[in-house]
Amino acid sequence: MLIDQLTPAHFTLSLCLVLLNLPIFLFGLKRQGLAFTIYSLYAVGMYSFGSWLIMEVLPVDVNFVSPLAGRDLLLCAIYGGVISGVGSGLTIRFGGAIDGIDVLSVTFAKRMGLTLGSFVMIYNTILYILCGIVINSWVLPLYSIVTYFVGSKTVDFIVEGLDRAKCAMIVTTKADEISDVLAQSFQAAGTIVSATGGYSKSEKQILYFIVNRFQINRLRQLVFRIDDKAFISLQDVSDIIKRYD
Repeated sequence: MLIDQLTPAHFTLSLCLVLLNLPIFLFGLKRQGLAFTIYSLYAVGMYSFGSWLIMEVLPVDVNFVSPLAGRDLLLCAIYGGVISGVGSGLTIRFGGAIDGIDVLSVTFAKRMGLTLGSFVMIYNTILYILCGIVINSWVLPLYSIVTYFVGSKTVDFIVEGLDRAKCAMIVTTKADEISDVLAQSFQAAGTIVSATGGYSKSEKQILYFIVNRFQINRLRQLVFRIDDKAFISLQDVSDIIKRYD
């Protein structure tokens, strides 16, 4: 958008999107594979076509949508971030990317110990600080940072799951009894793995069991009722994937 404002009129935003993203998508082809790149090119093509249609062919007056949209920049920033985050999140969740930064986030975020949304947020914060310096104005860059903060949280919400579950790793010597009780109480089965105590060297078992966040207290009560020396570790689970035949 900044380049669009600083270049001749024929160098439109939609053309900028294609030219700037193409090298990154070629990099994505090497790192993420052909299917990812095809989905991503389709997404950025539709994104560029949509921006061209809205800005050049059918200029949209946002006041038609909401009397506040043209004056309240905070509302524009928040709801624009939500819409942007939903679009990027759904595209990433189903195997593509909506722009070059999404490609970089898919490739490098996990290696850097970041979520996809956090990677995008950090990149865009740095970018908008530079934009503020270049244009010597901070109002729109700061509102843009708000937009990408909301967008990054939305991306993480969409990509990592709408209803995050909890994985309970229960270390015990009574795994069979606990498994039977949990299965009866939650109508779900767990998985038992043999283990050896690191300090005591005694034989133990680990029961792997998935619950939602509202069932954690009930699970703790049931486990300690059977084995008061059990050890429970809880971790977030973003998706549960299984095949239904």
